[in-house]
Amino acid sequence: MFRFFKRKPENLPAAINPSEPATPDADPSPAAATPTWRDRLRGSLLGRQVSALFSSNPRLDDDLLDQLETTLLTADVGVKATTDVIDDLRKRMQAREFADVPALFAHLRGQLVAMLRPIEKPLELPDTPRPFVVLVVGVNGAGKTTTIGKLAKWMKREGLDVMLAAGDTFRAAAVEQLKTWGERNHVPVIAQGGGADSASVIFDALAAAKSRGADVLIADTAGRLHTQAGLMDELAKVKRVMGKLDTTAPHETLLVIDGNTGQNALNQAKQFHQAVGLSGLVVTKLDGTAKGGVVFALAREIGVPIRFIGVGEGLLDLRVFDAEEFVDGLLPATNG
Repeated sequence: MFRFFKRKPENLPAAINPSEPATPDADPSPAAATPTWRDRLRGSLLGRQVSALFSSNPRLDDDLLDQLETTLLTADVGVKATTDVIDDLRKRMQAREFADVPALFAHLRGQLVAMLRPIEKPLELPDTPRPFVVLVVGVNGAGKTTTIGKLAKWMKREGLDVMLAAGDTFRAAAVEQLKTWGERNHVPVIAQGGGADSASVIFDALAAAKSRGADVLIADTAGRLHTQAGLMDELAKVKRVMGKLDTTAPHETLLVIDGNTGQNALNQAKQFHQAVGLSGLVVTKLDGTAKGGVVFALAREIGVPIRFIGVGEGLLDLRVFDAEEFVDGLLPATNG
């Protein structure tokens, strides 16, 4: 079984942006030249505001909890997750369990890690079946195609034989973008002409992957709003068509979510889960432009494992999701 878990990607290239010259095996640039992934997470609204709150020498009182509650809600943590956190802190504060504000901050960090633990489940590729089929879905602009390219590169460097299916036939640029990723990663891409049936493309790709003995097939799909019933039905068709060649396919259905979409991400996840049965999430763009709290809302209200998070454009910025690492990136233990 192959497991994407707590990788040590120091030898991976710093970036594999298809718009840049093809240097897939170049050494990473010095770390000092660019912000680290922790810097980017810390720059999110949640990281900045919670850190600022606890660095302002607040009193250990209800006003601190009220300010924290407002901060969590503003940063898209969600009503349910925020209520859980604040109610627990208030109960413990009233019971005088916290000697000071740093003690409350430490408990807050533990609460957040505990909330994320249930969805900290790495992507696993068992020895069989082959090919292992990953179906990637999401709305336009979430970063599906870029995520596919990064994931393919990562898998290939682990010695896996990877193929891609250009199932986003509604947007010609998506096919070309995927082909570019394929060329840069030396990964075959199965595609058809513009306007082709997505299910047909993915069916042909699965047949080709089987005949070539590929380890993994990653299938792109057209970006769609979760409210577009016709396109959501098409995803169900894709799954049915794949079932003619492999009744167990797809073996992983990943929803790529833009971390900037906030609470709308919950609606996306619910609708896609209902339509195709999600097995994993990838939350992208969790850098300084994002509020950062949506991960906790997804954990509390959806419960689908988060396989990866994206905190930048480089390959190193597609990271296996780790609950403690994520919270430590947002809120370093030294705060408070």
